Amino acid sequence: MRTIDRRKFLGGALATGSVLASNALISEPHAQEPVQQATPHGESVPAAAVSEHITPIDFRYSPVIRQTAFCFPDDSHKSLVNQKGDLLYDFAGGSSLTDFPLMAGFVLNGMHSSKVLSQELESPTIPIVRTAHEYPGISMMLTTFATNDGAEGRVDNVIVDVTPNSGGTVNIEPLIELVTTDKFDVVEKDGVLSMLHRDSREVLLVGRVPAHASEHGTTFGMDFSGQSRRSQRIKLGHGQASKSTPYRAFFRFPQAKQETTTIVAGLADPERCLESCRSFWKSWSAFRQPVAWEIPGRRGEFVEACARNILQAREVVNDKLTFQVGPTRYRGLWVVDGNFILEAARYLGYDKDAEEGLRTTWSKQQDSGQIVARGGGNHWKDTAIAMFTLVRQCELSQDWTLLRELEPQVVHAIGFLRSLQASATKENSALGRYGLLPKGFADGGVGGIRDEFTNTVWVLAGLKAIADVAERQKIESLSDAREFSNQLEAAFLKAAQREMRSYEGKFDYLPMVLKDDPEWELPDPWDRPRPQSAQWALSHSIFPGRVFDAQHPIVRGHVQLMQAIAKEDIPAETGWLPHEAVWTYNAPFVAEIYLWLGMKQAAHDTFTGFLNHASPQYCWREEQPLQNALIGSYVGDMPHNWASAECIRYIRHILALEDGANLRLLAGITEGELSAGKPYALRGTPTRFGRLDLNLEPLDKGQRWRLSVHRDKGPDPVSISVPAVLGGNLQLTRAEGVQLKRSGDTVTIDPTSRQWSLTWKA
Repeated sequence: MRTIDRRKFLGGALATGSVLASNALISEPHAQEPVQQATPHGESVPAAAVSEHITPIDFRYSPVIRQTAFCFPDDSHKSLVNQKGDLLYDFAGGSSLTDFPLMAGFVLNGMHSSKVLSQELESPTIPIVRTAHEYPGISMMLTTFATNDGAEGRVDNVIVDVTPNSGGTVNIEPLIELVTTDKFDVVEKDGVLSMLHRDSREVLLVGRVPAHASEHGTTFGMDFSGQSRRSQRIKLGHGQASKSTPYRAFFRFPQAKQETTTIVAGLADPERCLESCRSFWKSWSAFRQPVAWEIPGRRGEFVEACARNILQAREVVNDKLTFQVGPTRYRGLWVVDGNFILEAARYLGYDKDAEEGLRTTWSKQQDSGQIVARGGGNHWKDTAIAMFTLVRQCELSQDWTLLRELEPQVVHAIGFLRSLQASATKENSALGRYGLLPKGFADGGVGGIRDEFTNTVWVLAGLKAIADVAERQKIESLSDAREFSNQLEAAFLKAAQREMRSYEGKFDYLPMVLKDDPEWELPDPWDRPRPQSAQWALSHSIFPGRVFDAQHPIVRGHVQLMQAIAKEDIPAETGWLPHEAVWTYNAPFVAEIYLWLGMKQAAHDTFTGFLNHASPQYCWREEQPLQNALIGSYVGDMPHNWASAECIRYIRHILALEDGANLRLLAGITEGELSAGKPYALRGTPTRFGRLDLNLEPLDKGQRWRLSVHRDKGPDPVSISVPAVLGGNLQLTRAEGVQLKRSGDTVTIDPTSRQWSLTWKA
């Protein structure tokens, strides 16, 4: 396709405009206007209106049912705690959120159940989880954390503190509630409780209750009820608590099949165990040199927490470092998720790790040339996505050695994708008649093997990426990628023109399920595909795939569709829950498109909506019902680390966005980002143009803002641009070390410049 000319789309041509000498003032004010989208027919549609207020990040749409990981990086023991402070173990692989063979909770016996008041992390980078419960007149705090000390090995820990809300002493009877498929024996000796699997005698739990738990001595007992999944209650005997002497019990869950004697010593000093966990995480950094970020406020907290989420889910599998999507249902390698997770890893400075993760992806290539991971054999797109990932990783590393090494495998992958056209012709499907790929698995809300476009649009993005780099790097063996890309693109555009549909008579959009699919004709509209179903892949082909011009009707229709279906500040009903639900991290896919198109306020608002769907522990469930829905369920893993990756990527991109051969700085900075009056900084952030140091800092109490930039060695972009107006009322007034050219709301900078600074003034 022809080169994107976004600036015409945004109302100005970069080739025009006056040259601004170094230190020159921009005299005339240029008010920021809503972006207009020009259609092929000449009319225009305004983008989403600029918000009149700044939406706080307050977790207003947080899922009610949630999970938090509290394990270590690359930990094979993916320890989880739910919203009540219950421990969740040994996920059985089903789709149910309760598909844990063992769940352990901590309660007080009596007439009333507790009310969960709050659940918080010690900090975004320290996954010590504190869950506050309230009973009538009593407060109970559960402190949950992991340790991995020397000979003791890997252990999960829970401290239970019970304190009356008023004076006097109260009697309590603590219980450990278990939901399990197995039976256990409880052994008590010298105030130490051990829980042993009845058959294997493996230690599940070792605990200590206060010496003053009972004047008659500590007693234990277990009740059994139910059938295959038993609800078991361990009675710890009655104890006493006062404000001056709270009740404290300490329970340890060995994770490496340790003997009781190995971990019993730690029972005497829970604070030492707690400090061991805290010390590890305090020494841990979300970034690796030469990369460092400084992001103020909640967004900065999210970046560090998301880095932690990604590493907690990661694991060495069959001697290969694997960036896994989540700790339970998605504990494995998905190629498309991995593309974005590996990019986020590079942005954080995990260069060696990202390369290992990329090699793990390509280790999934079969003899046919196809790459097959957890997405399955009909996820044809995975083979093309692996090529896209390879190109992006080489760009960010500024090293094309890995592409040269994997060149034969890439040739084999292209050959496999070509062979799919012949298969499609033989199956005589609608896709085959269009000259596209065979029926495949769409994913993202569209199940089964059917006529769909998601595989084709992602294959177009992968072929375009590999064809572009083959020409730049002069790799003759990959030249077929361009011919195949052009052929497939022409067939797709003809098909898309015929498959466009009307959305309630307001605009046309391209559905991902073709018109001949019988589900479009189901008698009950409730059961038919949603217009927004599986649009995720089209989002990716628009950006970062850049398959279409910004003015293309497919892009226009997609943007209008995403705006038409918004609920709770993000696109709704886009995934496996088609009614009154949201696919949470689908929102940043769309926010990235808005950012690419210059719709910065719409991007900001959509991304803020995404953050507000996280839990207060800075992680996301894949899909969840709308807050006031009376139907629906939950889908997917939590923490879900494609979501974590999207958070990291978007925040990087609002500061430094690579748009093909162009570098756009501060493209997503709105009043919302500047409102705190605190600096933003990226150090050593990798781009296809070399590493970049960027510092945006407030001066004069935010009346002026200065941007300082240094770009390391790397190819020069075709253009470097910044906004002429920052945050609504800050005008670009001063440049040092560089000449500028202004056109409308955009200022371009000499792309050969390596170091310079700019100042905006209110």
